[in-house]
Amino acid sequence: MSQTTTAVTKKPPHSHLEPAVPPTVVPQPQATDVTELIRARAYQLYELRGKEEGHAEEDWLQAESEILSSQASKAAA
Repeated sequence: MSQTTTAVTKKPPHSHLEPAVPPTVVPQPQATDVTELIRARAYQLYELRGKEEGHAEEDWLQAESEILSSQASKAAA
């Protein structure tokens, strides 16, 4: 039987191509977070209307407009 030798190369602990400092991460609202804000506001509008059925789409669109406007205002500031 013959023995086969396999060479194993190890990566150096730090590559000269890796940044010395990790990039800064700026938190952005996640889609689910914005969706949750819209859902909560739409439900508030439903409650303010006295829980009257038949206005779900109208409430959602109003809530979406309010939340997205608020997000845009915060981003511009």
